[in-house]
Amino acid sequence: MTTTEAFTAPGPGAWELETTHYSRPVTRFTQEANVLGFADGFRASAARFGLMLSHLEPGYAKGFTYMRAVGFGAPPDAKGPPPKLVMQALTRIVPAMRRRMQAAHDAMENKLWRSEMNRWDMEVKPAAIARHKVLQTVDLASLSDAELASHVRDASAHLASMVRQHHDFTVAVAIPIGDFLFQVHRWTGKPTGEILQVLKGSSKVSLGVAEPELNALTKAVQSNTEVRAVVFSAMQEQEVVDALLAHTATAESMRAYMDMVRVRCIGYDLGSKSVGEMPELTVRAIQAAVDRGGSQPVDQVAVKARIVTLRAAVPFEHQRSFDALLAEALYINRLRDERGHYSDGWAAGIARRALGEAGRRLKARGVLSSADLAYDGGCEEIVALMQGRAGPSEEELHARAEWRNSKTIVDADVPPWLGAPPSPPPPSAWLPAKGRRTADAIGAFLQALFAEPEPQTTTLTVKGLSVSPGVYEGTARVVNSEDDFGQIQRGDVLIAKSTSPYFNVVLPLLGAIVTDRGGQLCHAAIVAREYGIPGVVGTRDACKLIPDGARVRVNGASGVVTLLK
Repeated sequence: MTTTEAFTAPGPGAWELETTHYSRPVTRFTQEANVLGFADGFRASAARFGLMLSHLEPGYAKGFTYMRAVGFGAPPDAKGPPPKLVMQALTRIVPAMRRRMQAAHDAMENKLWRSEMNRWDMEVKPAAIARHKVLQTVDLASLSDAELASHVRDASAHLASMVRQHHDFTVAVAIPIGDFLFQVHRWTGKPTGEILQVLKGSSKVSLGVAEPELNALTKAVQSNTEVRAVVFSAMQEQEVVDALLAHTATAESMRAYMDMVRVRCIGYDLGSKSVGEMPELTVRAIQAAVDRGGSQPVDQVAVKARIVTLRAAVPFEHQRSFDALLAEALYINRLRDERGHYSDGWAAGIARRALGEAGRRLKARGVLSSADLAYDGGCEEIVALMQGRAGPSEEELHARAEWRNSKTIVDADVPPWLGAPPSPPPPSAWLPAKGRRTADAIGAFLQALFAEPEPQTTTLTVKGLSVSPGVYEGTARVVNSEDDFGQIQRGDVLIAKSTSPYFNVVLPLLGAIVTDRGGQLCHAAIVAREYGIPGVVGTRDACKLIPDGARVRVNGASGVVTLLK
């Protein structure tokens, strides 16, 4: 990796920089898994719902993530949809296109997402959890070098399969939520953020992947004065964790909690530290949970009031349709975050654990000067080094690590697109009636996920998307990497490029959330709504304008964040 290397398109067609999930370069290992699994999962999901969007395909340039939208039946080098008359002819004459339109119609008529949710709950999620637990409990230290190399390959294959699994359910989530957004906006003109407020409380997993386990641990701590004193003592954080694992009152619940969180990486990439590597976060999350008495029930009265207000803005003749659409959006909403929590989010941490052991052995042999350099190797590269074969040099791995840890989409002059400027999708009106509703739904969903406002920055303010109302003043904690998490205290305002579902371990500590990137359906927006704290996303410049430790005011209703003098 060299700083002078040019940004080159990953392949033919139009590639757009992905900023909602990745603000930094991605490790080779994660890249490999995403390339193997992402498009396949999305393609299968889109086919079941009859989308004219075949799939989204990830690609990488100097480690940064780009996405290419591929239309169904489009050639690899397509830079946009065909002309209107051609599109209309294709979708009405070509048998494969006609079958696609029929699939779209059938998916809406039969509420296909409901059977998808049942498949997730009854088959896919339990099998994934079982496989995760098997892999994360392997005693790596007892493996021979050959066995560890095999385990690294298993972790790689597992991560790729979990990426595929995640996106095999993407469209099942997108269609009912996007349908609700599209129709309600058409009827009322209300902004997306206001419409999404009525989904609050429908995704418990967004409050924390280990919420049930954390609640059980909280009760155990609260019921034992000796243990509570340990939790709030001046002991080192790792000592507190060890004490909770050893004490008879908390051993079972603490073990269950750690089994759910310890290997999970804080970011989407396995280059991010795992929760188990940051005991200070674990202890602060437990302290916060004990202080607030476990999970706080959702204010159902307030949620119902929002629904009543929004429904009243819908013309009378559409109110029964509003009720039906809302019911489906509420039904599917938890799958939005569950896909990652129980799929690739967990698998990435398992892969990091395997690479960490490989790195320790390579350091002990003198192959690497730092065990952490193994995180920047691809699967077969690390296996080659383990087997004493030719692999990447230490200089190459160090250059990758330095680039990944020091560069972001802001300071690396990353082009917003490669190959050609991305074209908008064809209007749904070009499609037969059977395919229009799903096209409108997926368009509304993707718009809410990725669309960000143009920057509006002054010397003292940044403005972004209002995602959760309320006004909060507190200390800004700028998090550029997981190394900054140790500074977060109760009541702080998180300022970050973006967040991932694995930030959830620190969310109970926060008074407000502000991110540079992301749309109304990004992770930060969802958790701000679920926790009921002010949230602003897509500011572009908050990390640049706001110094760590500064006093700030977050206005979640206006989307304005003010640096206070």
